[in-house]
Amino acid sequence: MDIFPENKVEISFDGATVPFYKFEENGVECIAFNTSKSGHPEPMVNAMVGLQNLGDNQHLIMINHKPPMGLFPKIEADFDYEVIDLDNGLFKVVFSKKANGANATDFNDRNCSGGGDGVC
Repeated sequence: MDIFPENKVEISFDGATVPFYKFEENGVECIAFNTSKSGHPEPMVNAMVGLQNLGDNQHLIMINHKPPMGLFPKIEADFDYEVIDLDNGLFKVVFSKKANGANATDFNDRNCSGGGDGVC
């Protein structure tokens, strides 16, 4: 079973270590990636790559085996996020830019920290 829609188009970003896809979901253009089978530090690396390339009125969708607790404090000044338990052992995190973000996110800070359990 593919986790992303059939109409997805693969796109590439410098620094990404997994494939990224673009598609429309509920009338919103989405950029998505799946790091559910990736180890540390790939979830953090790819999330920062995706967020750095996220446009206004787009969503970034991350599929991962756990919520990336170490990521949230690094980006919360500029991005909103929602964590959705997919009930299959995976989590979907949907990110969007804040309208009046602080432009405080350091996209080069791709180190894991703050999760308490080592999860980026």
